[in-house]
Amino acid sequence: MKYFWIQLVLILGSVSLALMFIRNWDQAKTRAWKRIAFSVFVLVNVYAVLRPTDVTWVAHQLGVGRGTDLVLYVMVLAMGFLTLNTFLRFRSLEKKITDLARTVALSEGARHNDARLGPAAVPPVAAAEKAPSDSVKA
Repeated sequence: MKYFWIQLVLILGSVSLALMFIRNWDQAKTRAWKRIAFSVFVLVNVYAVLRPTDVTWVAHQLGVGRGTDLVLYVMVLAMGFLTLNTFLRFRSLEKKITDLARTVALSEGARHNDARLGPAAVPPVAAAEKAPSDSVKA
């Protein structure tokens, strides 16, 4: 009963994270393994809060002095993963935005050029494609 309040706060925090994740399940553009990993993380977190001596036992089995040190090491690794994942996602988005901006710029330039030259103007490439080829003889 001594640790009841801190356990309650930590479990409520874990469950609220899980509920926020589930609520945005359709909106989350993550792969299935990230969803599974997050679910496992929440379950392990709840278990570790309810049974802190088991975490210390696991820490001793892995050669770590205390359970809190093991939790800290796992959190450092998780933070590294999140940082790398965020960096890769931003880099991918920057590439997509650059490609989109180039496409829009080219189409807008072509549209403005067509408006300036008038509707009767046909680009030379399109005229060459419509003309019959001299190399093909019937």
